[in-house]
Amino acid sequence: MVLGGAGIGAQQRRRRRLRGSGGDGGAAAAAAAAGRDPPSAPPLTAYDVSYFNAYANLEVHEEMLKDRVRTESYRSAIMQHQKFITDKVVIDVGCGTGVLSIFCARAGARRVYAVDASLIANQAKQVVEDNNLSDKVIVLHGRIEDVEIEETVDVIISEWMGYMLVYESMLESVIFARDKWLKPGGLILPSHASLYMAPVTNSERYHQSIDFWHNVYGIKMSALIPFAKLTAFEEPSVETIKGENVLTWPSLVTEVDCYTVRVQELKTITAKYEFSSMLQAPLHGFAFWFDVEFNGPELPVLNYYYNQLTSGSLSQDQHPHSSGHLRKRPKSEEAVILSTAPEDAPTHWQQTLVYMFDPIQLEEGQIVEGSVTISQREEHSRFLNIRLEFNSGGRSFEKVSVLR
Repeated sequence: MVLGGAGIGAQQRRRRRLRGSGGDGGAAAAAAAAGRDPPSAPPLTAYDVSYFNAYANLEVHEEMLKDRVRTESYRSAIMQHQKFITDKVVIDVGCGTGVLSIFCARAGARRVYAVDASLIANQAKQVVEDNNLSDKVIVLHGRIEDVEIEETVDVIISEWMGYMLVYESMLESVIFARDKWLKPGGLILPSHASLYMAPVTNSERYHQSIDFWHNVYGIKMSALIPFAKLTAFEEPSVETIKGENVLTWPSLVTEVDCYTVRVQELKTITAKYEFSSMLQAPLHGFAFWFDVEFNGPELPVLNYYYNQLTSGSLSQDQHPHSSGHLRKRPKSEEAVILSTAPEDAPTHWQQTLVYMFDPIQLEEGQIVEGSVTISQREEHSRFLNIRLEFNSGGRSFEKVSVLR
C-alpha cells in the first residue's frame, strides 16, 4: 500500500480500532466506588457510523494482525501481567477479530467482554467459538458507550492508538470504560503513552514528488510543481523513515497516563520545542511517532485509596482515577514497551510526517524553535488539526494541515 501525501484517502488511513462496550448495574457500582456518577454516552454521529463501517473490512484487521511488533507486544504484556488477569474479568475495547480477548482468556481470565462497534464482531464471535472459548469470551456488538455489562471489571485492554497517537479519538472510549466499570486498583493495558516529534530531512521523498516534474520524458512540466507540492505535502503523510532522516534528538509532545487522563485533555494538545540540528542538511518537515508502555497497577497505593473510598473519607478529586493523582510507575526495564520510532522495528503505524512545501537549509548547530498544536476538528473529532509554528535562522514559518 502506497502511503504519503494528500492523495491518501480516508479509507486507506483507517487502520486503527473501534469502540466497544457499556453497562449499568456494574457501571453504577464502579462509579459509586470511584465517587462519581457513571459517564453519559455521547451521541452516535454519521461520522461514527462511517468509521465503524470501515472496520468491517477484513484487510484492515489483517494488516494489524500481521504487525508482529504490535501483536506480540500485547501478548507479552498480557503474560507479564498474568497474575492480574487470572480469574479476573476483562473488557477488550474494540476487539476486532478477538485476538487480544483470546490472549487474555488463555492467560486465565475468568470472563472477557470482547466489544466492537463494527460488524467484524460477528466474525470475532465465530473465532471465539472455533477456539472453544465461548464459555469465557462474550462478544458484544456495539459501542462501548451503549452496550450492557452488569458487573465491574478488573482489567481493560485496548489497542486504541492511531496515527500520531491520538488520531481517531479512540482513547475516549477507553476512558469511558475505565470510568464506568474499572475497579479501583484495576489494570489498564497499555497504561501509558508518549508522543514525540523531531525535524527530519528526506531529500529522496522530495525528489520523487517534486523534482520529477522538471523533466518528464524530455518535456518541461515545471508549471505543475506548485500543484505537485499541494498534492504531496498539503496533508500529513503516513510513511516509514529511518533514523538517519532525523536531524536531532526528539522532543516530547505529550504524555498520557491511561489511569488518570480525562477526555477534555485530549481535545487540544500544545507543546513548545527547541531543536539544534546535528547535521548540515535541508529541513523538509517534522516527524511524529509514539511509544506505549504496559505497566502494572501500583497495588499498595491503590489499595490504600480503595480503603479510604469505602470508608467515605476520600473525596472524588483524590481518587486514583482522577487527574490529580500521580501513580508510581515501575522502572522502565520492567515494562513491555511498544515503540513506533524510526530507529525501531517498523510497525503498521509507521511515522506521521508533516512536510513543508519548500525545504529550509540548516547548518549544523542551527536552532529550530517553535510550537505545535494538535486539536480535534469540531465537525469530526476523529480528524486532527495540526498547526506548526517555528523560527530558524531569523525567519518564521507556519504549516497548518489536517490529518483525515
